[in-house]
Amino acid sequence: MDQGVECTADRLLGGGISLLQPRDGYRAAIDPVLLAAATPAMAGERVLDVGAGVGAATLCLAFRVPGADVTGLELQPDLAALGDRNIRGNRFEDRVRIMTGDLLSPPPELAGTAFDRVMTNPPFQKAGTHTPAPGASRAMAHGEGAADLSAWVDFCARRVKPRGTLTIIHRADRLDELMALLHGRFGAITLIPLWPRAGQPAKRVVVTARKGARGPAVLSPGLVLHQADGRFTSTAEAILRDGAALAP
Repeated sequence: MDQGVECTADRLLGGGISLLQPRDGYRAAIDPVLLAAATPAMAGERVLDVGAGVGAATLCLAFRVPGADVTGLELQPDLAALGDRNIRGNRFEDRVRIMTGDLLSPPPELAGTAFDRVMTNPPFQKAGTHTPAPGASRAMAHGEGAADLSAWVDFCARRVKPRGTLTIIHRADRLDELMALLHGRFGAITLIPLWPRAGQPAKRVVVTARKGARGPAVLSPGLVLHQADGRFTSTAEAILRDGAALAP
């Protein structure tokens, strides 16, 4: 990684995870923590994090599920290099790795590999519908490029085992598009709305789908993130600080 990139040392999961990330550019917020919390992985399973960045969701999953083997795929080499440093800093080298690569032309190591679980936090903005964020790294993280949402879902579908699960966090206003892309390949879909506060519309939704399943979709009660005074709710606090699972 470019040694001139200034980084901050941050903490996730109540200090359980240390995270180096660029001071300027894309910075992990709560979305990757919630994504990892909603991914139904178990010890001994293999998990792929598509669009891993500096490893926030990758590391949170590894922390929450001891014994899970986790691989991250990240397009930007600088972020992947920081992710590798974060893996070593948290002493997960034995079962966590981040590869540099493009999902449109993935590394050969992934070509024949199927995972028990795939999770992803893809860019939220459709290409051509927004003003790009300042800085190339942030722009790539927030807005779709050559790989649109269809390409992300297609790649994830090819990397997950039959009956395995795909977990995605995305904007609620793109849920209809996402559900259409999952149709025919995934079933038994669970939707978890993320309510900013009680009584407010959800801006994010976490979707978990099982490959090859035919069960009906289930809309869960969802998670209210903040109390009226702005503090996290006790349930959100348990997930974000204590590493609890985000259950349907």
